[in-house]
Amino acid sequence: MSLVTCLLILVVAFLAGVEGILDEFQFHQPLVACTLVGLVSGYLTEGVLLGGYLQMMALGWANVGAAVAPDVALASIASSILMVHGLQGNLPVDFVISVSIAIAIPLSVIGLFLTKFCRTKAIQLVQKMDQAALQADFKAMERQQLLGIGMQGMRVMLPALLLVLIPNDWIISLIAACPVVVLRGLSVAKGLIPALGFAIVINVLASKETWVFFALGFILAGISSLSLVGVCIIGAAMMLIYMALKKGTDQGTNFDVDASISDLLDR
Repeated sequence: MSLVTCLLILVVAFLAGVEGILDEFQFHQPLVACTLVGLVSGYLTEGVLLGGYLQMMALGWANVGAAVAPDVALASIASSILMVHGLQGNLPVDFVISVSIAIAIPLSVIGLFLTKFCRTKAIQLVQKMDQAALQADFKAMERQQLLGIGMQGMRVMLPALLLVLIPNDWIISLIAACPVVVLRGLSVAKGLIPALGFAIVINVLASKETWVFFALGFILAGISSLSLVGVCIIGAAMMLIYMALKKGTDQGTNFDVDASISDLLDR
């Protein structure tokens, strides 16, 4: 990798770590992070493919209360860097992506421990911010805030720096050393990952009222002449109709569907 490419990858890694906490611009999402790493390294198509697979796997991951989900930011950045090393070694694309997906899973668990460590250390920063607030020292409060966010960025950027500095030959040898049986299993698992992501989402969201929409969505997605944008538009229209009907049912038998939809759109 060139120096410029390495620096750009580190910038993406820092932003992904920060967004893992801010959750505003979605840089930490696999589809975004892997695509950006692929873009700056010259492997945009491969980055999109890897990000798509990891995004489907992470669809059902979410922080619930004190339970923190596996870290998609570190998994996305680290697996993307390994993918770039493998592709620079002229290894087959499917082979490299399969290995990168397999490596991303344990990396997400490692990232979970790193983010928990940073969150624990952030408690001390909050205490310092409380002391600064008592003295009306707003600049000190801002410094502590930036320091806490910076820790989250560094927890992804430092591992990314280590992977970038590792010689390319070492990574290629490690990837090429995977047994054939493992590679076949990875190929099968790669095909199951999208189904697993949908299954997790359905398990969380499914109810008696929504099953018919899930079924209809899969039927519409199977129509080759209908694009993904068309399916999304139809889904949005059905959602508005359903919410309007449900609102009217809750209010009584006499209701105006057009007025209900208008109220939903105005919110």
